[in-house]
Amino acid sequence: MDQQLIENEGIVLPEPTVANSFSASMEVSGVGPRAKSITVSSKGDGETGSVILGISDRLVSAMVQPGQNQTKTTMRSPTVGSAAAAFMTLNGMESLLSHKYFETENSTEMYSDVITAILPSMNNTNLTEPVNFTIHHKKAVPESGLVTCVYWEYKTQETAMGEGSKKRGEKTKTMRWSVEGCWVAHTNENYTVCSCSHLSTFALIMQIGESPPEDPFLEWLNRVCVIFGLFFFALAILTFLLCSWNPKINNTARLHLCISLALSHLLLLWNDRYVEQELACTVMAGLLHFLVIASFVWMLLEALQLHLLVRRLSKVQVIQRDGLPRPILYLIGYGVPFVIVGISALVYSDGYGATEAEVCWLSQQRNFNWALTGPVITVLALNCVLFCATLWSLRPTLANMKSDVSQSKDTRLIVFKILAQFVILGCTWLLGLYQTNLFFQVLFIILNSQQGTFLFIVHCLLNKEVREEYIKWLTCSFNKWREEGSVKDAPSVSEDLDKAGDQTG
Repeated sequence: MDQQLIENEGIVLPEPTVANSFSASMEVSGVGPRAKSITVSSKGDGETGSVILGISDRLVSAMVQPGQNQTKTTMRSPTVGSAAAAFMTLNGMESLLSHKYFETENSTEMYSDVITAILPSMNNTNLTEPVNFTIHHKKAVPESGLVTCVYWEYKTQETAMGEGSKKRGEKTKTMRWSVEGCWVAHTNENYTVCSCSHLSTFALIMQIGESPPEDPFLEWLNRVCVIFGLFFFALAILTFLLCSWNPKINNTARLHLCISLALSHLLLLWNDRYVEQELACTVMAGLLHFLVIASFVWMLLEALQLHLLVRRLSKVQVIQRDGLPRPILYLIGYGVPFVIVGISALVYSDGYGATEAEVCWLSQQRNFNWALTGPVITVLALNCVLFCATLWSLRPTLANMKSDVSQSKDTRLIVFKILAQFVILGCTWLLGLYQTNLFFQVLFIILNSQQGTFLFIVHCLLNKEVREEYIKWLTCSFNKWREEGSVKDAPSVSEDLDKAGDQTG
């Protein structure tokens, strides 16, 4: 089809024929809405994209009636009459004409659709006056970002075989996003006005300055703090598994909260080592997404367990069991994260993998980060609601705290645990948004890495039954050690007595 258009330059095609041809070419190329799914490298496929642009240009030009755009030379002055102009946006073209084709030392990101502006059957270069295009951004521009107006340059040149040889050699192709003849006339957070001295295929590419190298001190501090926190995670997990101090207390939520957090912290220690391995990095990112969401869901379930405990304590003197049964907890605690990750992977399978920050995590493309941000905000909001509801249930007890000293202490401890857990597991993540200076970076590293330490203190050391179990275990261990020591020392003591008796005799 493309060859026929090239050979029959003056051919005129009706609009339905052009529409059908567009649809057919898009299906074959894998770009259109009805096209079959194809895998495009993260670096793009500039050659395929250039072929599609060429076909699109010739198809649109075939709709123009002969004589409508008469001149094929450089447009030097405006003329009276009608002229045909075409603007095209092809869905999915940004994956073929990737931002990776823009040569720069900075990190780049495609910030708009790829658009084409042409005057059919005319030379679209060297306009006497520049043309302005208003292109809307796909998302807000970061403070450190630089919006760049670019156009697609595709050239094919042949090289001679040896000096003085008239034979033609191999063809060299130039495919790149170029800034020649285009500049930014105006920009704000929503759109950019590009001014260009020629018509072509255009796009907006965001340049983000290279991130400063990571501070070795911060990297060392993070690893030391995470390892220290993992130690207390292990203590808390062992405590919940081995200590059976109260059969009425259901520690399932606390146990799996610690397991999810500990595994996520452990994987983050090795996250950057799998960036070069595509499959392993994708699995790592998906697993981290699952564990982080699971941590928040288990945090919500723990808050719900605590709320149910407070309600039952305020209404009934004796309770048989605290909270929800384990099967329901397992179904919610791991089922909800599995559904969220599964839906996210189906909607945008390329959202998991290596990021520009060289870690295995969620992509920023297509607002995919909301696959994590959305559930986290929802859980934090529900936690606030549960916290207020728990305080409301405790209001009679809080009003009469002086009446019963033991009840007063228990109530204060419950309120403290609610506040501590909310701050430890919820508010520490908010510090990640404020990494503007060294103080906030160090504070975030310490608080975020010590979640295991805080949970061990709140749910183990501050729990009377747990302390009693620790004392019982230590006492038994100490007594056993003393008994073993006495058995070993007994023969040597009798031998010494025998020797002393012999000497006396």
